[in-house]
Amino acid sequence: MLYREAGDFKTSYAKDQQTFPILFDRWGYFIMLALAFIVGPMIINDYWLNAVVLPFLIYSIAALGLNILTGYCGQVSLGTGGFMAVGAYASYKLMTSFPDLNIAFVIILSGGVTALVGILFGLPSLRIKGFYLAVATLAAQFFLVWLFNKVPWFYNYSASGQISAPERTIFGYAISGANALPHISYLFCLTFVVILAWGARNLTRGANGRKWMAIRDMDIAAEIIGVNPLKTKLTAFAISSFYIGIAGALLFAVYLGAAEVGEAFGITKSFLVLFMIIIGGLGSIFGSFAGAAFMILMPVLLKNIFVGQMGWPTDLAAHMEFVIVGGLIMVFLILEPHGLAALWRTAKEKLRLWPFPH
Repeated sequence: MLYREAGDFKTSYAKDQQTFPILFDRWGYFIMLALAFIVGPMIINDYWLNAVVLPFLIYSIAALGLNILTGYCGQVSLGTGGFMAVGAYASYKLMTSFPDLNIAFVIILSGGVTALVGILFGLPSLRIKGFYLAVATLAAQFFLVWLFNKVPWFYNYSASGQISAPERTIFGYAISGANALPHISYLFCLTFVVILAWGARNLTRGANGRKWMAIRDMDIAAEIIGVNPLKTKLTAFAISSFYIGIAGALLFAVYLGAAEVGEAFGITKSFLVLFMIIIGGLGSIFGSFAGAAFMILMPVLLKNIFVGQMGWPTDLAAHMEFVIVGGLIMVFLILEPHGLAALWRTAKEKLRLWPFPH
């Protein structure tokens, strides 16, 4: 059988601990990457690219970042929208201040700026946790939105208060601005997703990941065995904010092109990403992608059914989307509180034991 470990011998500890220990999984992963990079740009039309694929890729990065902080380190955060705004406004200031700076470096530097801000707002986690930390990060969300609204320097003294991404190119192709090419934007975002997902997987399996999980499970016991809570929590906040800042920069510069902080990065954005990791599964790289797919695809599917097939008014369809998606989230959390990642693990275990699943 294909999906088996029998006969697939490991000759080293590194091979035994690899991300995909089963040969079938490894081949599936590489084939999926090849299809995404080579076939994807040729078959995806503009509607699915802009309505589903690009938002899925960008929010997957944000979900990865929040999952590192909340799922792996156990630090609850409701400030994701504010940190995405930091990434977006940092990319805007970098693009307008340094016109010759490559867009890839702009995105990375925006993540770095957000990491510094994340460390600053992560300092309360050294003294508070749980609900109180959630309230502190919620305060950071409102403070950052207020700051970007009230300080004209951040939006270059624009009369409207809106920021617009200048045109930037990569390898001669426009990736931001009015002449941006959607398929080039797709490949650009996909490259960031693959690199950051690979980085998150290795971080969570290494020494840092084990320290994060020790703090999450019992911080007092972790400190007793030698884990430094100051360094560990701030590292989680920094790396998480770096990922979220990159997501915010990509959302503004590559996908939206223009944004106003209250509408694009409000509190609803924080809850959206939080629902993604809860639905997908806390402490799971795959769960970040599964949750992002669920929260992006479900509203699009319902809108196509209600408006496209049934002819409902747009406002009524929007309200029904909230009701149905919210209801599905509650039902799902009751039936499978560990998320889609747990269902995926169970299905794989049954497949490995087939035809004798327990």
